[in-house]
Amino acid sequence: MTTSRGTGHTAFGQAVYDTVIVGGGHNGLVAAAYLARAGRSVLVLERLGHTGGAAVSTRPFTGVDARLSRYSYLVSLLPEKILRDLGLRFAVRRRTVSSYTPVERDGRPGGLLVGGGEQRTRESFARLTGSDREYESWRAFYGTTGQVARKVFPTLTEPLPTRQELRARIDDEAAWRMLFEEPLGRAVERHFADDLVRGVVLTDGLIGTFADAHDASLVQNRCFLYHVIGGGTGDWDVPVGGMGALTDALAAAARAAGAEIATGHEVLRIDTDGTAPAEVVFRTAVGEGRVVGRAVLVNASPRALAELLGETPAEPAPEGAQLKVNMLLRRLPRLRDSSVDPREAFGGTFHIAEGYAELARAHAEAAAGELPSVPPSEIYCHSLTDPTILGPELAEQGYQTLTLFGLHTPARLFAHDNQQAREVLLTATLAQLDAHLAEPLTDCLAFDADGRPCIEAKTPLDLERELRLPGGHIFHRDLSWPYGPGAGEEAGRWGVETAHRNVLLCGAGAVRGGGVSGVPGHNAAMAVLGH
Repeated sequence: MTTSRGTGHTAFGQAVYDTVIVGGGHNGLVAAAYLARAGRSVLVLERLGHTGGAAVSTRPFTGVDARLSRYSYLVSLLPEKILRDLGLRFAVRRRTVSSYTPVERDGRPGGLLVGGGEQRTRESFARLTGSDREYESWRAFYGTTGQVARKVFPTLTEPLPTRQELRARIDDEAAWRMLFEEPLGRAVERHFADDLVRGVVLTDGLIGTFADAHDASLVQNRCFLYHVIGGGTGDWDVPVGGMGALTDALAAAARAAGAEIATGHEVLRIDTDGTAPAEVVFRTAVGEGRVVGRAVLVNASPRALAELLGETPAEPAPEGAQLKVNMLLRRLPRLRDSSVDPREAFGGTFHIAEGYAELARAHAEAAAGELPSVPPSEIYCHSLTDPTILGPELAEQGYQTLTLFGLHTPARLFAHDNQQAREVLLTATLAQLDAHLAEPLTDCLAFDADGRPCIEAKTPLDLERELRLPGGHIFHRDLSWPYGPGAGEEAGRWGVETAHRNVLLCGAGAVRGGGVSGVPGHNAAMAVLGH
């Protein structure tokens, strides 16, 4: 961590930099490391007192030695190429179970376990549905998405293809139509008959995205696509040491290459005519200062970029739609479905109230301005795969973390009274989990040094306040298709260009941005270097 060293040009190594980067989140750090390694002078200005943005590890509970990935929490879209190019010491671990979805049918608790080997998964499908049909459809469906993933994922760090170029590269008209042209709900309903199986498939189209399965905008398809192409496999892995291990490694790599990083520096304005070096105005605890960059990379939302340039945002304000809950437990709770070990059930993604009909009902209620009566969510336990985030004493005593991500909770539902809506939603969400447990989750919660239960919840409005995510939207805006240019977009060669030649967008809102990928940072660096 680099703290602020004052204001004005003399606070830094030089008055004019080849590149000034606004924002020290993971994408900004990726760009800084690439550019500094290429011999460019680089200055990163970060508003907060630390780098990392949403990709950080913190100890949220007073006096408790547990470092949680407080905001973003799993890794799929980070290309191995970036890790190799930058020489990062960062690792992920594969989860042995993909998901577990509990359900009660005919008065008996059961569930669908995906993972633990093909035979075990097949048997779980058969117990749930009564035949092998759904499992065979599952294999065929994800066989198709896997083929698409292997062809699309490598393009994320290449110059932006056109729609026709990407279509030709995929070379499968049925797959193209299913993923790129018709609402995801059609494919889900065509391939699967069981409501629970349909819901498990659909959830990948709804993470951080408020949409119905049949939304005509296809925003759910774009979200689904990014959730199944990561690494060419669609696997979502656990960052060893927490998400902060990645951003710490990136910051170290950038500094080692010669980049300067100044925290506690909030950028207020970017003055540019698009050709001459741009002047970046910032504020610190002791006043305002200015620095000049021949190029400026903005690791913030497109809306924030417009505001920094003194322009009117081109798009409506985005709206996040998720509840993020962090917990520390003294032990994992027992399940009503005694056929599954809690360590397996929580080791993958534990789906709650995410049947197909339940998801549709929750979306309809939220669209009508009401908190979902049966809020859908999913949980996983980081510490089962990576116990290093726990202090030795906690690990020895069997403590575990839980991360919950709720769906269909748009920011508008919290506008009147954020605190009250947060509490109501958290209570209802945990009640849905408790319905599948043999004991209340609250009986398993740990307590901090002040005697408070170790649980915290973040609404979209909380994320907007803490991280400046517009509307609490974790992708900064609706995800884009991985080709360009789209209507009204200045996509350019890399998908990061703006109307100003010397100002680039390197945050999640860039074309092919979203998630913890580093892709926009890589692509912005390539654009600056003229690749």
